[in-house]
Amino acid sequence: MSYKGRAILRDAIYEARASWAFVERNINLVKRYWGWEVVWLVYSIVNSLAVTFIGAGMEKISGQAVDSDYLILYLLVGTLVWSYLSVVFNSISEMISWERWEGTIEYTFMAPVRRFTHMIGTTMFAVFYGILRTLVILGAIVLFFNISLSNANLAGAIVTLLVGSISFIGFGVLASILPLLFPERGSQMTHIVQALLLLVSGVYYPVETLPGWMQSVAVFSPATYVLEGMRQALLSGESIPGLLPNLWPPLVIGVVCIPVGLIIFSRAEKYVKYSGRLKRSG
Repeated sequence: MSYKGRAILRDAIYEARASWAFVERNINLVKRYWGWEVVWLVYSIVNSLAVTFIGAGMEKISGQAVDSDYLILYLLVGTLVWSYLSVVFNSISEMISWERWEGTIEYTFMAPVRRFTHMIGTTMFAVFYGILRTLVILGAIVLFFNISLSNANLAGAIVTLLVGSISFIGFGVLASILPLLFPERGSQMTHIVQALLLLVSGVYYPVETLPGWMQSVAVFSPATYVLEGMRQALLSGESIPGLLPNLWPPLVIGVVCIPVGLIIFSRAEKYVKYSGRLKRSG
C-alpha cells in the first residue's frame, strides 16, 4: 500500500474510533440516567397500549361491526414507527442540550474532532437505541394482544424503516441548530417541530382525514411516507417495488437535509463561538 493509501486508512480508522467514542458516551449517559429512561420507557409502553386498546374497543364504542384485528395492527404500526422515529429525531436534535446539561459543550466543540464525526456517532447511537427501545415496547404489547404478521412483507418494512431513518436524521440535524442558536428556548422549539410532524403525518389516522391545507403540509413530512409504507408492508404485504412511491420521497428529503443541515450547523457553530453563546444555558 502506498504512503497516501496508508494515510487515508489511518485517518478513516481514527474517525471511526472517534465516532464510536460518541456512541459509548451516549450509552454511559443512558446508564447514568437509567431512572429517567425507565420512566419514559414505561410511559411509552402505557401510551402504546392505550392507543392500541382504542382499536380493540372501537366496535363497542361505535356500535358497528369493525375489523378489530386490522384496526389494532393499524394503530400499533403507527405507535411503534413514531416511537422509533421520535427517538432518532430527539437523540440528534437534543445533542446540544445534553452537552450543555452535562457541562461538556466547550470540551466537545473545542476537541480536534470533525463535526461530521460527532454527528455520525450520535446517529449510530440514535438508530441502535431506537431499534432496541421499539423492540421492548413491541414485546410488552405482544403480552396483551395476539399480533399476526402472517401477510406482512418484513423485508419491505425494514427497508422502509431504514429509509425513514435517513430522513429523520436529516430533520434531526436541522433541528439541532435551534438549541445551538437559542440556548434558552431551542430545546422547546425542537419539541414543537416534533409535535407538528406528529399532527400532520397520520400516525393514528389516515392523512386524508385532515383538512385540505394540512394534507398539503403532510406532503413535506417524511413520516407521512414512512407510516404509509410500513402499513402497506405489514398490513397488506406490499412488495418492495410497490413501496417505491413511499420510499423515494423520504430518501430525497434525507439526502437533501443531511448535507444542508451539516453546512448550516457548521456556520451556526462558528457564530455561537464568536458571539459567546456556546457555553450559555437557559
